Amino acid sequence: MSTLPLDARFKLSYPGFCLDVDLQLPCQGVTALFGHSGAGKTTLLRCIAGLETAATGHLRVNGQIWQDNNTFVPTHRRALGYVFQEASLLPHLSARENLAFAIKRATQPVTEADRMDTIDLLGIAPLLDRSPGQLSGGERQRVTIARALLSKPGLLLMDEPLASVDQPLKQEILPYLENLKTTLDIPIIYVSHSAEEVARLADTLVAMENGRIVASGPLNDTLTRLDFPIKLGEEVGSVIEATVTERDPQWQLAKATFDGGELWFRDSGYDVGSQVRVRVFARDISLSLQHHSDTSIVNSLPAVVEEISTEQHPGLALVKLRVGNTPLVARLTHRSAHHLELAPGKPIWAQIKSVAIIQ
Repeated sequence: MSTLPLDARFKLSYPGFCLDVDLQLPCQGVTALFGHSGAGKTTLLRCIAGLETAATGHLRVNGQIWQDNNTFVPTHRRALGYVFQEASLLPHLSARENLAFAIKRATQPVTEADRMDTIDLLGIAPLLDRSPGQLSGGERQRVTIARALLSKPGLLLMDEPLASVDQPLKQEILPYLENLKTTLDIPIIYVSHSAEEVARLADTLVAMENGRIVASGPLNDTLTRLDFPIKLGEEVGSVIEATVTERDPQWQLAKATFDGGELWFRDSGYDVGSQVRVRVFARDISLSLQHHSDTSIVNSLPAVVEEISTEQHPGLALVKLRVGNTPLVARLTHRSAHHLELAPGKPIWAQIKSVAIIQ
């Protein structure tokens, strides 16, 4: 896998909208383009795919120039897979035949092992002989993703692939997308306006507003910026990467260890030793000057205050903490911050309910 970055610079104007971006993305993991509708996420993705032609543009992927002042590689010659919001299967072909269609047009040879690995990865073996009309929305999207992968792309673009499915179907598909990021050896650029999807899938976050990039960087470092320009409301929070180190069958809890300590949360069947990503909302963290054992809150982590910021409501504050090397954000009232005499550098205990931790 190449470690060269994806280097993109585009300027594109429409009546009432201008895309003006300059960014470098890692050629590994999942990069989320995040922002509200109309921010320019899909336009940027289409420029990367060659479906939009920016008058001013430069794009280098894996060391290859796809666009500059003298070059424009057409979409069909770019080693990419594109998954749209709506599953785009050929309706007159079965799922199996849709996959065969992609294999014929792959940029590299596709072995039978490749085909079976992709089918297993997305759990679509029982669907292969069905027509698209016989598949649910979630099933169609999984077959669409498999078809994109079997074209042997060097880059996978996903434009809000869960936007057209309801919440139950979204929860059905998300585990398969999580498998993609841990299994595939290619970078994925994932467009979304859902903080939940971004928190579960992204390694790198690029936030967009009005056609411009307003924040970018590693997921948790970016999400926990107190000046993060996109208002997340109740979804302000942190993402913690940890390893499951213990399961308690009596109380149906699992313990995950990370560089800042240990967290107990509801056991969802993770194996000991497996990697887990958990999300903690700012509203679910309380702060204390001392460690307490006489409380129902199981998780208590030593932390240091890094920064305090006023929220939209003048009575509320966001407090950025450092727990080991992991940043967390807590929401509390200014009255509580004053009572605890919070200031940068002050040691504090962050208390988190086990039932509040989201997996």
